Amino acid sequence: MAKIAEFFKSGSTDGGNIKNRDYTRKTAILISVLAVIWSIFQLYSAVSGTFDAISLRAWHIIFLLIMVFLLYPAWKKGQIHRSPTLLDALLILLSIVSFGYLLMNYNDIALRGGYLLPRDYVFGGIGILMVFEAARRVVGNLAVLALLFLLYNFVGTFIPGSFGHSGFGLNRVIDHMFWGSQGIFGVAIGVSATFVFLFILFGAFLKISGFSQFINDLALTVAGRSPGGPAKVAVLASSLMGMINGSALANVATTGTITIPMMKENGYRSRFAAAVEAVSSTGGQFAPPIMGAAGFVMAEYLGVPYTTVLVAALVPAFLYYVTLIFVVHFEAKRLGLKGISKENIPKMVEVIKKQGHLSLPLIVLITLLFMGYTPLYAAVFSIAACVVASWLRKETRMGIKDIFRALEEGAKGAVGVGAACAIIGIIIGTVSLTGLGLAFGYSIMDYTNESLLFAGILVMLMSIVLGMGVPGVAAYVIVATVAAPVLLEFDVEPMAAHMFVLIYACLSNITPPVALASYVASGIADSNQNKVSLTAVKLALTGFILPFFFIFEPNLLLDPTELMSGILPAVTATIGAVALASGLQGWLFIRDSIIQRILLIGAGFCMMAPGVWSNSLGLSIILIVSVWQLYIIKNKNHDVSTRERMLSQ
Repeated sequence: MAKIAEFFKSGSTDGGNIKNRDYTRKTAILISVLAVIWSIFQLYSAVSGTFDAISLRAWHIIFLLIMVFLLYPAWKKGQIHRSPTLLDALLILLSIVSFGYLLMNYNDIALRGGYLLPRDYVFGGIGILMVFEAARRVVGNLAVLALLFLLYNFVGTFIPGSFGHSGFGLNRVIDHMFWGSQGIFGVAIGVSATFVFLFILFGAFLKISGFSQFINDLALTVAGRSPGGPAKVAVLASSLMGMINGSALANVATTGTITIPMMKENGYRSRFAAAVEAVSSTGGQFAPPIMGAAGFVMAEYLGVPYTTVLVAALVPAFLYYVTLIFVVHFEAKRLGLKGISKENIPKMVEVIKKQGHLSLPLIVLITLLFMGYTPLYAAVFSIAACVVASWLRKETRMGIKDIFRALEEGAKGAVGVGAACAIIGIIIGTVSLTGLGLAFGYSIMDYTNESLLFAGILVMLMSIVLGMGVPGVAAYVIVATVAAPVLLEFDVEPMAAHMFVLIYACLSNITPPVALASYVASGIADSNQNKVSLTAVKLALTGFILPFFFIFEPNLLLDPTELMSGILPAVTATIGAVALASGLQGWLFIRDSIIQRILLIGAGFCMMAPGVWSNSLGLSIILIVSVWQLYIIKNKNHDVSTRERMLSQ
């Protein structure tokens, strides 16, 4: 899998299966100009509000398809450094013609009551083919999945039982997938054309302004000198950057090239270092305040303010990272590792003085969101704040070239997610046209005998499988459409159901057999990919078990209107996370025995499960193990002092 790591380092967006073309001279300039125009168009549309939903999505797809056919070759071998081929030019022309036809004729078709002429079906069919070809080049596995869903529209009539349906003709499918609002032009591409693009662009501006370096330096000052400091720095830096860019793979490929060698030099095993980076980057996708833009989509699905989603995600993300921080701490103590030497760590006062102004965009974003402004409005002003903040010091000042470079990087970074969102429209369209989501729900209810626990296990597996190899936001859109309705059939709170499927869709990045974030990290660390994946699953254990607790006890997901009711479960769960980390790594105050590890892991589960009796049992076990180890330490110290006294005599 070293090739996968090498591929992602080359700049391809996550989910891709082919390297980007590497252009020079006139073609490179042309693509850069096109990317900048696309970014400016997206900013203008967000600020002006002059485009209706379908027009904005159509223009977004036109730009997207042009960029895909320019950047991604049709075949893997021999085309990485070539200029666009005649086939690419033809596909670009067909994309412009088919989606341009929709732009020019959509209102006329609406005025005649949705009645389609034969040529409307032809252009619609061409548009669908263009989306499939673009997805094949960028997110190949997802294109195959979408093709299976598309075929289901035609062959469902031959399937017996609850998963069968009456079948649909070609014209009906084209009408629904291309001309309707629940296919290609549905919620997925709507998300790409608004939240996703702007927040990827925001991440590009933060990167160019020097915010990434500020985060790394700040993390060094906070945790660098403690035992296992480099690993803690990796957790802090990767979680913050993963939260902003929303891509575990891209985050591993960038921050991992720094953090993984640093952890290895400190004494961590290659496998462990790679797993820490993969787990840290993955959690950023559901960590507030940005949640890799998935939280904004969830707010749209649930019809609630984004701040409600933000607050609900606090406890799961906090417990996930508390466990990880203590895992690396206990591992450092077990291995006898030290922190980074004082002379290699910048002083916090100097870091804040020289780079603290770069945090202004993030402060602006959070403030605007809590003031009730829309995420789009907040994103645009935060991008502007990046430029203004960089001007506050000469060393970080963004010039015209830097601004254009950020506009270019943002557009190119949005291509992978955009291609995934476009093809996801076929999956969502199939679910809405055939009623597949309801069929899943009723079948699982019958199969599990209406047991929420068994249903949760099946939904967990479904979410992990559907999320494999798919960018974070796109993965959430799929599972929110297919998997979340199953939990809703069991009367699970909507927020809990959607947070449940989001977390597992994100964790697919580290879950074998398609653990892409783990594979990228293993390539950087030069370690066995399967061992890295299994270690990552172990380190992220809290993320795998916690969702089951909050579908039974939604208070773990804090409600802004009832914060007090969720504070005690959050506190007990935090204690449980520390106990779980201790049991996993075999260290509390001293090395844990096998019995102590089993007791601590069990105590961790008890403390995370809301309830007086379970919490009391878990706390009692933790106290017993703590006293047990402190007693051993006391006896050892007594024996040592006695021996020293005898030797002195």
